[in-house]
Amino acid sequence: MAILKRLGTVAAIAGLAAIGVAATPHEAKAWWRGGWGVGVWIPPVVVAPPPVYYAPPPVYYTPPPVAYYPAPRRVWIPPHWEGPYWIRGHWS
Repeated sequence: MAILKRLGTVAAIAGLAAIGVAATPHEAKAWWRGGWGVGVWIPPVVVAPPPVYYAPPPVYYTPPPVAYYPAPRRVWIPPHWEGPYWIRGHWS
């Protein structure tokens, strides 16, 4: 068990050292900076279709739904007897 702890500690220290060495600033050596050894300069070749820019589709806003309820129809009720009472004509 102690060997595994020591091995884990050594691995962690080695990993942190490798990250530190990789993170140090250094000169960028791109392959197109001076060509390939003979002084022949070859630019990078990009193989991709050209970008195509489309106009965004038009946005159509529909009006909100109208809460339309027709007025209730009124009906004329003629005068009549309702039990012993006389009811005059009226609108419902």
